[in-house]
Order: sequence, then structure tokens, then C-alpha cells
Amino acid sequence: MSVNGLFGSSKSEEEGYWISVSDLMSGLMIIFLFIALSYMRDVALERDKIKEVAVKYTETQVDLYEALFVEFKHDLKQWNAEIDQKTLSVRFREPDILFDIGEASLKPGFKEILTDFFQRYLKILNLKQFKDNIEEVRIEGHTSSEWRNGISEDEAYFFNMRLSQDRTRAVLEFCLSLKEVETYRKWAKSNITANGLSSSKLIYNNDIEDKERSRRVEFRVRTNAEEQIVKILQGG
Repeated sequence: MSVNGLFGSSKSEEEGYWISVSDLMSGLMIIFLFIALSYMRDVALERDKIKEVAVKYTETQVDLYEALFVEFKHDLKQWNAEIDQKTLSVRFREPDILFDIGEASLKPGFKEILTDFFQRYLKILNLKQFKDNIEEVRIEGHTSSEWRNGISEDEAYFFNMRLSQDRTRAVLEFCLSLKEVETYRKWAKSNITANGLSSSKLIYNNDIEDKERSRRVEFRVRTNAEEQIVKILQGG
């Protein structure tokens, strides 16, 4: 019997052993490669889906802005209103027409504007190309930072918060009471909210608060693009 036979494996056996390990490593590398390719494919598909949602969101944003602008372009100057394309907000910015100072009751002039505006607004939002893409319609009440003299900045903020909340609720109640919107009332109750924001979103002019423009009411549309992206990321 040879020394190799007594004390160790032969050279051929050692070569066979290393060949087996080499084959195993090659197999594992192939498996990892397929996993990596599969992962990259899934990432690419996910990215393409998100891109598709983003493109659709942009198109919806542009189309809705254009529809609103075409509908109201002849009224905006008379109402002292504007439409913000970025936020899809219809902004009423004439405080003397909207409310008396420190009060939440709608003035007659604002009631006339809302009567003319709201039915036409809901009609556009309920068009087939927009309706299913709308997450929420927010009626937002904004105030300036000031209140009466002799109170602190924090006290003014909370007094204005209560005032802005009362005002947006009054706007929503009036709008939903209009007989002209009966067709859309159920949808409106499910999708429109009243939000008082106090002085948290002030408007500035050359870094100085524009108190007049800060006192405003906005109707702002939120699309469901974010919800669709979350569903993609969760595999839904």
C-alpha cells in the first residue's frame, strides 16, 4: 500500500474534490445572477409604473386646470379670484366681499359668488376624466396673523384658527344648501372637507406679510396620485 493510500487522498481525489466545489460555486453564482436579474426587472417594472402614475398625474393636473380656467376665465376678475395651476386652487382673495372682520357669516356678495361658482365647479370635477382621480376637495380658510391689540402672537394664532374653521364650515354649509347642487350633493359630502388654517399659510410681498391677500378662501383639489404610488410600492 502506498503512503498516499495510508495517510491521505490521492492527487486525483483532491482534484475531484476541488472540481466539485468549483461546480458548486459556479452554480451559486448563476443562481445569484438570476436573483439579481429578477430583482432588477421588478425594480424596473415598479419604476415604470410609478413613472406612468406621475405622467398621468401631470396630465390630469394640466387638463383640470385648463378645464377650470376655460369655465371661469370671464368671472375671475369680477370675483377678484385666481386659479393656481400648481395647487389646483380656486382662490377668492377679496376679504371685504367674503366676511366682516372677525366674523364667520358669509356676506351677501360672497353668497352670490358661491351660488354662481359652486355648481359649475362640481360639474367639472365630476367629469369622467377627473372624478376617479380626485382624492379630496379642500375648502381652506386663511387669515392674516393679526388680531386685536393686547394679545400674544400665540393667542392671535388660535383665535384666528377658530375663526378660519368657522368660516370654512359656513362656506361648506352654504354651498351644500344650494338647490342647484342637488345632483352632486352625495359626492360632495363624501369628498369635500372644510379646513381652517389660521395664519399658517401667509402670503408675503417682498418679505412683508400681505395682510389683505392672506385673508382668503380657497377651493383646492388633491388628486390620488400619492395613493396610487403607495399601492405600487406595497405590491397592490
